[in-house]
Amino acid sequence: MIETAARFRDFTSELLQHEGALVERLGPDGLEVIAPPHVQQTLRISDLARFGFGSDPPKGIQQVSLESDWLERLGQLLGARGTKARCVLSVPVPTPADPGRVVEHTIGLQNAVYDLAQVGLAWTRYFILLFRYTAFSDEERDGMIKLGLNTANGAVLEERAASDLLNAVAAADGNQHVPPTDAELPPSWTDERLNVWIRRALPERIDLHLAPFVTGLQRRLDRDLARVHGYYNDLRQEHLLRLQKRNDQAQDGLQLEAIKREYWAKIEDLRQKYRVRVEVRLSQALELIMPVQRFDLLIKRRKARRQLQLDWNPLLRKLDTPPCEHTFTREAARVVCDDRLHLISPPAHGPCANCQKPYCRACHPRKCPKCDYAAG
Repeated sequence: MIETAARFRDFTSELLQHEGALVERLGPDGLEVIAPPHVQQTLRISDLARFGFGSDPPKGIQQVSLESDWLERLGQLLGARGTKARCVLSVPVPTPADPGRVVEHTIGLQNAVYDLAQVGLAWTRYFILLFRYTAFSDEERDGMIKLGLNTANGAVLEERAASDLLNAVAAADGNQHVPPTDAELPPSWTDERLNVWIRRALPERIDLHLAPFVTGLQRRLDRDLARVHGYYNDLRQEHLLRLQKRNDQAQDGLQLEAIKREYWAKIEDLRQKYRVRVEVRLSQALELIMPVQRFDLLIKRRKARRQLQLDWNPLLRKLDTPPCEHTFTREAARVVCDDRLHLISPPAHGPCANCQKPYCRACHPRKCPKCDYAAG
C-alpha cells in the first residue's frame, strides 16, 4: 500500500511538472505545487496547493488517493496522452527442458489428439488492454481489468499474466530494443476483429470481478423481498379474517385486488433498485513485441488435420492456453469441431436449443445449420 501511494505521488509530480507546474517534495509523502491556470482549472485547485498521499495527511493538506476522485481529475489533465503505447522487449528465450511435457500440461482436447512437430524461436505481438468498469445499483462499484491478447493465435492472457508483462515493461525503464521486421511478426488485428474479441472475452471477466458485489446485492434483495412479502401477506391474512365478519364481497374483492397491485408495485421497485448496470471503457492499450518459443502442433480429428501454433513466453514461463475460437472463455477444456477443426469450449459445441443437435458456434455463429434456429 505504501509503495502504491509513493508511485501515485511520483506519477502526479511528473505529470504536474510536464504541465508547467512547480513541484517540491513536502515531507515523505507530500507535494507542494504552484500551478499554472489551466492546471488550476482542470484539477479544481488554487494556485498554491499541498497534496498528501499518505493515509492520514496533516491538516490543511489535500489527501490524494486512488479511491478518491483525484484519479479522474488527473485523467482529465492527462487527456488522450498515454492511452496507447508500443514497446519492444528483447529478452533471453531458453528452450523448455521438456517441451512435450509442457504441452501435455497445457492442452486438454476431449475429442482429438495432437503431435508436437517442432519448437523454435519466433517474435510475437501482444495487446495488453486496461479496462475501467463502473457498476451502478443501489450503490456503486468500480475497478480495473487487465486483459491480454496474443495476436499470433488469439490466446488470452489473464490478469496475472498481463500484470506480469506490464511490470516487465515498467522495469525496462523505457529502454527500447530494435524491433523485428514486419515479416517476422504475426499480422496486427483489424479494429473490427479486435472489437469482436473484446465483446466476447470481456463480459465473463467482468462478471468474475463483480461476483462479490452482485452476491451482496442479491442477499439484500432477498432480505427486502422477504420483508415485503411478509408485510403484505400479513395484510392479506388480516383482510381475509375481516371477510368472515362482513358480507360485502364486491368491496372486499376490490380491497384484495388493491393489496395485490401494491405488493407487485413494491416488488418492481425493489427490482429496479437492485438492477445492475455496468459501464466499461478502454483506459489504456499497450502493444508489446517480444521473442517467444513457438510450438508447432498438428491437431488430428478423425482423418482431418490442422496446424496450431502456441507460444511459450520466457517471462511468464508458460505456454499459451489454446483459445476457444468462439467465446475466448477462461475455461481450459476444448473440443474440436468436425467441419473446420475449430478449438472451442464444450458449451460452444453444445446442442441447439430447438433441434437438440450439437454444432460448432465458431463455424455457425448466427444460427443452427440443421434447423436454421437463430443462436441465442
